[in-house]
Amino acid sequence: MGRDETSPGWAVWFTGLPAAGKTTLARTLQRRLAREGICAVLLDSDELRPILTPQPTFTPGEREDFYRRLTQLAATLVEQGVHVLIAATGNRQHYRDFAARLLPHLALVWVRCAPETCRRRDPKGLYRRALAGEIRNFPGVDAAYEPPAEPVAVVDTDREGPDQAVERLLVTLPFLRSGDSG
Repeated sequence: MGRDETSPGWAVWFTGLPAAGKTTLARTLQRRLAREGICAVLLDSDELRPILTPQPTFTPGEREDFYRRLTQLAATLVEQGVHVLIAATGNRQHYRDFAARLLPHLALVWVRCAPETCRRRDPKGLYRRALAGEIRNFPGVDAAYEPPAEPVAVVDTDREGPDQAVERLLVTLPFLRSGDSG
């Protein structure tokens, strides 16, 4: 799309509590960019977990492995000039710090949503299962979610719709529109 094929891509990581709206926001941005002729690959943790960790245990060690592999996959794509949208809880700051070291053109977007709203949305019933003790180490229930120290943008999904948020992100993150890595 007019870019030097050897120039690196960029990555945007949407982080937030489960059911905060990360995937919805990333898909909305992906469609919006596609309308402008900019291709971005979506790495959604729900879709990739069965591939990167076929027998997920959700233990702290397994989460370390999963986020390391997810970040390495994103870095491989970005190095090849691919733009990447990551929709993943990434509940620990050090997961995102690792990503920032590997991805020089990373923008972190905090998808902030009140825990009560996330529990109410709960499209997969995960909060209900975590509260019943069926799922352990669940961010927002019995595992901490550490808000990002320095996100480039914050989207409050319990107050702002995805289309409105994406339009604001396109202004906040101008490199998205150009397709350049910034």
